[in-house]
Amino acid sequence: MGIWKFDPYHTQVEFSAKHLGMMTVRGHFAEVTATGEIHPEKPELSTIEATITTASIRSNNEQRDKDLRASNFLEVDKYPTITFKSTKIAPAGPDRYTLTGNLTIKGNTRPVTLNVVKYGEFNDPNMGHRIGYAAEGEINRKDFGMKFEMMLDGKFIVSNEIQINIEGELLEAKESETASS
Repeated sequence: MGIWKFDPYHTQVEFSAKHLGMMTVRGHFAEVTATGEIHPEKPELSTIEATITTASIRSNNEQRDKDLRASNFLEVDKYPTITFKSTKIAPAGPDRYTLTGNLTIKGNTRPVTLNVVKYGEFNDPNMGHRIGYAAEGEINRKDFGMKFEMMLDGKFIVSNEIQINIEGELLEAKESETASS
């Protein structure tokens, strides 16, 4: 057991939604911090907490990013962060788990379950002790106060279902780092 942090250079928090029920629009958050108590031998005893800076949303379209930061969606001036705090990790097969936790977006907290896969583990004196994970799940944006419902020709401009995809390397904190935290 130890304190672990996501390596910011090897972590991706991505999302996707359907545009007009056809095209998948993808984006990511550039600023994510996550820490936890990780038990490599018994992951079900682990805990994880993450904070995402909402203004760091990127979707490869400046105007769309501006819209996503505004009141119809993330309302970043009023809600500068998205948070996740795990409540349960359960084994779901070899190197597979279900991670349940409380996700808070725009002041709305809901339980969310993610399917997690352990990619592998690496321990090197120079690069440190690392474990790679991926997680995926789905949320309904309306559950989190994003009520935008514009339609064109009978189709929603933005789907209610938002896919979440996370990949990251957790890096074990050295004793000197945990003492100064």
